[in-house]
Amino acid sequence: MTKNPKPMPISLSQWQSGGMIFPYRGHDIFYRRGGAGPPLLLLHGFPTASWDYAAIWDGLCAHHDVIAPDFIGFGFSAKPLPYAYSIFDQADLIEQLLAHCRISRVAILSHDFGDSITQELLARQNEQSHKIEIQSAMLLNGGIFYDQITPLFTQRLLRSKWGAIAQHLMNRRTFGRSFRAIFGPQSQPSSAELDDFWRLITHHRGKRVMHAISQYLNERQRFQTRWSDAFAQALCPLRFVYGPQDPVSGTAMAHRFAQIVPDADIVALPGIGHYPQVEAPEAVRAAFAEFEAKHAA
Repeated sequence: MTKNPKPMPISLSQWQSGGMIFPYRGHDIFYRRGGAGPPLLLLHGFPTASWDYAAIWDGLCAHHDVIAPDFIGFGFSAKPLPYAYSIFDQADLIEQLLAHCRISRVAILSHDFGDSITQELLARQNEQSHKIEIQSAMLLNGGIFYDQITPLFTQRLLRSKWGAIAQHLMNRRTFGRSFRAIFGPQSQPSSAELDDFWRLITHHRGKRVMHAISQYLNERQRFQTRWSDAFAQALCPLRFVYGPQDPVSGTAMAHRFAQIVPDADIVALPGIGHYPQVEAPEAVRAAFAEFEAKHAA
């Protein structure tokens, strides 16, 4: 099995030291901001953090004012417990962060859990209850249609009533095994990358919030119609870029996206799994640049 030979160009410690803190409901939210140009918001997935985008950070910052937060409960942000973790609350956080940054119009590049926040922000824009104008959204692999998800055993366990116990039994070995399973066979994460992803998850005693955060899967189920309609009625250009080797939310999502979105814009990355921005960063950056050029005013 071939390991990914390209380490993240920005180390995890460099990523952290280059960040800033935004206060949200009494908690510290970590985010990075860099570059100049039209604003671009990067939204990460579960269970990782904004560092997922480290390999394309410099390329995006060359043309954009890029904002990349760690959601509350993730990465270097606060991980309070008890706390009412929800997709709606994370969307509120994003609106307040952008207001803090004095940004009212933004393009979005999102992945996985972040895709659901993008869907909620699109829904608010469609119903004219939004606080920011989304100019475009490019989504990477994610469970954007609940009935098309094939969750891993770990996901099902963390979501269940046993999740509050199971979260404490997670370790670097079990995490590595589950994480490798969602990458493409030729784009596997290195041991060093897995170590860093695990550090992000366990930072601020992060294992203890995994069960609470995993309830977002219930929200995806409950609000599937709202968030599917967010795509069907979107007021801005959309693109779905995916790795077909993703066993959780790959090809099935692309097929449903094609059914839901008028003139659907879909890009497949052969051989790639659930983390395109980590597995094939240059392909993701190029797909975003092409998408942006396609819809340039």
